[in-house]
Amino acid sequence: MSVFVSAVLRNPGAVGAVAPSSAELGAVLASVVPTSGTPTVVELGAGTGAVTTQVAQRLPARGQHLAVEIDPVLAAHLRHTHPGVTVIDGDAAELSALLTAEGVRRVDAVVSGLPWSLFDEAGQRRILTQVAQALAPHGAFSTFAYRHAALLSGAVRFRALLHEVFDEVVVSRTVWRNLPPAHVYVCRRPRDLGAA
Repeated sequence: MSVFVSAVLRNPGAVGAVAPSSAELGAVLASVVPTSGTPTVVELGAGTGAVTTQVAQRLPARGQHLAVEIDPVLAAHLRHTHPGVTVIDGDAAELSALLTAEGVRRVDAVVSGLPWSLFDEAGQRRILTQVAQALAPHGAFSTFAYRHAALLSGAVRFRALLHEVFDEVVVSRTVWRNLPPAHVYVCRRPRDLGAA
C-alpha cells in the first residue's frame, strides 16, 4: 500500500485529495521559490513530498527548506525521502510558534498543499494570518484549489479571505495535468492584520 493511500485511510479528513499533486502542479506552486541567494522557504502540508521535490529543485544550495506536516507517518516518510529538508511535525495553524522554535523569524516563500475547503472559516483565517505574519515584505505565498470545487462554499470563502489577507492575488491557468485539475493562487504583499 502506498504512503499516500495509507494516509488517506488513516485520516481522510486531513488529506483532502484523491492523489498526490502532479509534477506540473508542483512546478507552478514552487514558482514562488527564489532561485538565488539564501532564501528560507516553508512548505505547509507537505504530504508524500510531491511538491517538496519541486521546491528542492528550485531552491539554491544555501537556501533553507522547512516542511510542516501534521501526519507523523508522512513526516517520517519525508525525512527518509528528502534528507535535505527540515521536517517539522506540527499544525500549520501554529506556524509562528513552529518557526520560532526553529530560530526562523521571516521567510521568503510559503508553498501550501493544505486542503483549505476542509477547514472552517476560523481555521482558514488563522492559518492565512500566520502565513502573512511569517512572510518577509518581498515574500510570496502559493496554494492551490481544485477546479471542480470552485463554487463550493468553503472554496468561495477561502478566495474572499485571500483577498482580505493579501493585497495581490493572482490566479494561474488551470493545471489540467493533475488529478483533479487545479489552479494556483500566488499571493503577495500581506495586509496588516495585527496579531493572530
